Amino acid sequence: MAETTSGVRVAASVVAITPFDRDGRLDEGDTRSHLRRLHDAGLGIWVGGGGSGEGFTLSDAEADRLLELAVDELGGSVRAMGVEPRTAAQMVAFTARAARAGVAACQVYSLEPGHGHRPTMAEVEAYFDEVLGPCPLPAVLSTHQSVGYRLPVGLVTALVERHPCVIGVNSSHPDVTYLAELVDALAGRVEICVGGPLQALTALGVGAHGFLSSEANLAPRLVASLDRHLAAGQLAEALAAFGTLVRLHHLLYANGGIRATKGVLRRLGLPGGFLRPPQQGPDGELSGRLLAEIRRLGVDAVEGWPPP
Repeated sequence: MAETTSGVRVAASVVAITPFDRDGRLDEGDTRSHLRRLHDAGLGIWVGGGGSGEGFTLSDAEADRLLELAVDELGGSVRAMGVEPRTAAQMVAFTARAARAGVAACQVYSLEPGHGHRPTMAEVEAYFDEVLGPCPLPAVLSTHQSVGYRLPVGLVTALVERHPCVIGVNSSHPDVTYLAELVDALAGRVEICVGGPLQALTALGVGAHGFLSSEANLAPRLVASLDRHLAAGQLAEALAAFGTLVRLHHLLYANGGIRATKGVLRRLGLPGGFLRPPQQGPDGELSGRLLAEIRRLGVDAVEGWPPP
């Protein structure tokens, strides 16, 4: 996290991929190397997420081991993201496991009952109270478009007021006015970050504190440079980095998201490993084309990759 010349705090964090070997097992060596590479770039790190981290494919024992590896490699600065729960009991169990692993904080996802059902807001509030009441470590609330609804600003404010363990909110919605309402209602009491890089500068503009990025798995120095340039008051450089990051985001997500990311990392000989079924990676030809496009963006110069 860096501080801008105006005194605003801005941070870039990565939702880390989970490296698996060719047989689908957790690759502990690649996991350590990958996390170290992200940390050395100066990023905050979330592990075990349901999207970039393929968290839904992990058993409880594997999720525990992943957190143990992260803390052993990097210390207690890492955060546990987890996956969307069906019940409060599932999330309570996750917070307990995260605390035992020694991470700095955990995310508390919104409730997702499944089968296309959406809970009522009374049910959502009861769920959060049940999870946050006994929460044994600092918690970051998630309001994410993936569950099909967003948390009302009034509910988020009430949860922050009732539960001292809440230190932040991760907001992943396209509506910028909702983000601004969250910032105004919470008035600097907790950190507020957006999911994904597309709102990174907008978030700063409305008074939020940072953004989460999957793209940083491939280009950690590029993502971290946005913080660095803003902290130094280098607006032109910050805008250029943001423009490159937006184009990198499009290239990756138009070609499979972390499928593309892992394929390009393997092409570069960098740690990242393989996907776990049912996901399948792009073929070598597509990974090669993507890498060529990414090089044309100038990402290789920022990251220090060897020439082709």
